Amino acid sequence: MTYRILSKCPVCSGKLKAVKLKCDQCSTVIENNFKFSKFEYLEEEQLNFIEVFLKCRGNIKDVEKELGISYPTVRAKLDDVVSALGYSVARKPSVDSKDIIDMLEKGEISADQAVSMIKG
Repeated sequence: MTYRILSKCPVCSGKLKAVKLKCDQCSTVIENNFKFSKFEYLEEEQLNFIEVFLKCRGNIKDVEKELGISYPTVRAKLDDVVSALGYSVARKPSVDSKDIIDMLEKGEISADQAVSMIKG
C-alpha cells in the first residue's frame, strides 16, 4: 500500500520538507533538502477539482456537469485553488448571501468557502 506524501506537519500544520529519497530497485539513498511543488500542499479535494478542471480543459460548464455543482461553486473552488497556490484572486461581483447559504446547505461548498465568499 502506498500513501500520499505528507506535506504539512500533523502537529503544527507547518510545511514539511523531504530530506531522504530511496530507490526501491537498487536501495540507493539520497539525503538532501528537497522542496515540494506548490501542488503538494493542496488538499485532496483541491487536487481532485484540478484534475476534473484539466480533464474538462478549463470549460466551466463541463466542470459543472462533471461534478454536479453550480457555476458559482465552480468559481469558488477555482478561486480557492488559485489562492492556495499563493496567487491573488481577482474578485468579481460577489454572489448573494442567500445563494451562498443555499450552496452550503446543499454541500456544494465547505463552511470555510462560504465564509470566504461572504467576506469576499
